[in-house]
Amino acid sequence: MSPRITLVSDTETWGGADVHLTALLRRLPALGWSVRLVCAEPLAAEHAAHDPLVVPLARHTAEAPAMRAAIGATAPDVVLVNLVDPGSNAAAVTAAQSVAPTVGVLHLVGDTGTGPRREELVALYAGFALLLTPATEIRDQIVTDLRVPADRVHVVPNGVDVPAVAAGPAGNPVPRVGTFGRLTPQKGFDLLLTAIRELVDEGVELDVVIGGAGREEASLRAAAAGLPVTFPGFVDDAYAFLRQLDVFCLSSRREALPLVLLEAMAAGLPCVSTAVGDVRTAVGDDAVVVPVEDPEALATALRDLLADPGRRAALGQRARERAVREFDADLMARRFSAVLTTAAAAAGGLAG
Repeated sequence: MSPRITLVSDTETWGGADVHLTALLRRLPALGWSVRLVCAEPLAAEHAAHDPLVVPLARHTAEAPAMRAAIGATAPDVVLVNLVDPGSNAAAVTAAQSVAPTVGVLHLVGDTGTGPRREELVALYAGFALLLTPATEIRDQIVTDLRVPADRVHVVPNGVDVPAVAAGPAGNPVPRVGTFGRLTPQKGFDLLLTAIRELVDEGVELDVVIGGAGREEASLRAAAAGLPVTFPGFVDDAYAFLRQLDVFCLSSRREALPLVLLEAMAAGLPCVSTAVGDVRTAVGDDAVVVPVEDPEALATALRDLLADPGRRAALGQRARERAVREFDADLMARRFSAVLTTAAAAAGGLAG
């Protein structure tokens, strides 16, 4: 009989964490798992293909009885809860832990509080069977701040659907720089616009596309006034968007190992990225990595790539090769499955 796993999505905004969850939903059955999804109402439509049990959002509540009942109805051997940051999904975690051994997937570092608040999180995290994360800095925070034993925290790098054919740089007459994500301060699009304005003032020819939706859209549009920047809105097909670009730029202030960067590399694009999370270690010399919160460094990296089509092509080819080798979602799912098997085995021991 296949081990039963229930995945829990408890968020109101579609982003990398749910793209990651979707990759697991599609792949774990082929690796021998019986998979169910419990999903909060705001993202029910996005997850409809996976026949979720839909419950009220618990992220901002103290208790989650409906979520507990839904998880219990799936009779899982193990539960996997998608965590936005350390303190964001406590009610969902408590609900899951009351039903079966629970694995947390933590996607971002975050505020772990002090005093009683910190101790509440320490107690919550003590209840996890295992924790997984795509970045070492998150693992270190879990171990240091939340006192989880290091052997219960596993780093599993993110993975993406790698297209069979990589388009590479689009070859636009005026080179096009692009990026996409939630239009929030975390993504640093304001820093990118500062860098673009510097390049435009120098007379550098370029076209810029910033995809996505979010609460900062109006302020970003205002900051882009007079610049060759367009905002096409939410991106529902990453690779169709990426095929239009000559250079990809990730300007984030905070990430782990961002899926959008891995998708751009898989598409064969030369990439500029801030040194967030595990990016520098993960990409090596196959992308240009600059300090966080440094628009001048972004401008310098972009200026150099825009001036050299040969370098753009070579860097894009190396990026593609690394993505195929190290960032395929199939590899990520196999790594997850191996760790989850450990949790399922522990569940059997607890049941006995």
